[in-house]
Amino acid sequence: MKHRRRTAMESNEKLAKCKLERLASGAIPKVLELCSGCGGLSLGLKTAGFELAAHVESNDEANATYALNFAPENPAQTKQWAISRDMVAQSMSDLITDFGLAGGPREAFDVLAAGLPCQAFARIGRSKLRSVTGDEDAFKNDPRASLYRRFLEIVDETRPLAILVENVPDIMNFGGHNVPEEIAEGLRVRGYVTRYTLLNAAFYGVPQLRERLFLVAVDATLDVIPQFPSPTHFMELPRGYESSRAVALKHVKDVGSHFSPIPSPAGGLPSSIGTESALADLPFISDHLRDTAIIRKRKVADKLPYREGITPSTYAHLMRDWPGFSASENVSGNVVRITTRDFPIFGRMPRGADYPVALRIAQQLLEEKLQRENFPPRPGTIRYKALEKATIPPYDASKFPNKWWKLDPDAPSRTLTAHLGKDTYSHIHYDGRQKRMISVREAARLQSFPDGFEFAGAMNASFRQIGNAVPPMLALAVSKALMETIEQAIAGRDSANRRVA
Repeated sequence: MKHRRRTAMESNEKLAKCKLERLASGAIPKVLELCSGCGGLSLGLKTAGFELAAHVESNDEANATYALNFAPENPAQTKQWAISRDMVAQSMSDLITDFGLAGGPREAFDVLAAGLPCQAFARIGRSKLRSVTGDEDAFKNDPRASLYRRFLEIVDETRPLAILVENVPDIMNFGGHNVPEEIAEGLRVRGYVTRYTLLNAAFYGVPQLRERLFLVAVDATLDVIPQFPSPTHFMELPRGYESSRAVALKHVKDVGSHFSPIPSPAGGLPSSIGTESALADLPFISDHLRDTAIIRKRKVADKLPYREGITPSTYAHLMRDWPGFSASENVSGNVVRITTRDFPIFGRMPRGADYPVALRIAQQLLEEKLQRENFPPRPGTIRYKALEKATIPPYDASKFPNKWWKLDPDAPSRTLTAHLGKDTYSHIHYDGRQKRMISVREAARLQSFPDGFEFAGAMNASFRQIGNAVPPMLALAVSKALMETIEQAIAGRDSANRRVA
């Protein structure tokens, strides 16, 4: 047994040295991404200089978007990039054949990345699972919660030089269990050095408060320690973040943990990006106020011109001019969710207001409607109920205080979720004249997707893909740090070779 382990370790060390030598000769690091979604993490990796060699994603619409933006121009290969694949059942050998790659699974990839599904780990996802199944521990039994074990098997099958995993902070407190620590320990016995931490997107130039866990591991033979990017922007996090962090960090050990201190913004950094800086130059959408049929017929792929008379911010210029994903005079994604009852409420809501405020405004609007009646109906009558239904949203403010929220133009947005287009007004446009929630393109901007990045599928599918994605600018910061770690390993190898010579 010991002999077999020693032989395996020697084989892994030899493989790692061969891969590092290939990269040292100028080869581009090849990435396999699991649970890629529509490609937020992929875009960051690609922009940092990595090659997207293959990906695995089970959602059809996300795969269509991924192929639309990343597939080679060869039509035969494009088809493969759009095929949905199950991470659990997918053979790595078949994957290499499908994507036309050379070598076997252990030779084909230098980096293994994964945005493992977070629904079972996130607190909001846990409550949804409980409500659907009636099982208090449904989140523990969700098959998505054990995908990390299959992930470790794929590590064994592909033996990458480096590993990158993204997830929600609550994965560190999954029913009292610290999953990243278990992953790190599993990687340690496989010969990897691992670190994980929390990063907030607003500290890295994304106009959104989005806290996420990142885990980075490198083969121990590289003789380097994984590093995380330093913040590029500063803001005071709202109240509640410290307590949320405390819950997530509850099961991080003081001694012997693979957790790295959360990077803190240094003094003198530029302020975080506000929503107005992010969105002001995008099309002014008010068609729904004149004729809802116009906007209902509009497709996600249909394009409108940028607003005239608005000087794009530095952030907007970045979104317009992202290398390989630039846009010229027009931009797609100008579709919004429509409920005519709510337009007047949106218009009157103060910026930064939430659902209880919206409900008070709706009640005020109802009173105004009643006063305009020649014979104001009494509560309980058919006429009164009709006016009430046409004016006041049906949600209980005590249960859904955050169901609605109007963007603050001077601050980053709240976290975008996959349910943005389905059941919430959590992101209402700050401009009261437009009286609407944000569009698909505006959601993409808040998530830092460039304007030339196109989304496949209808409105709700596009919102879901955006909400599930890693913000590309945050992914870019992490990917640059990973590339620097690999370059450090190459420099160390070259230095050692010179000493031997």
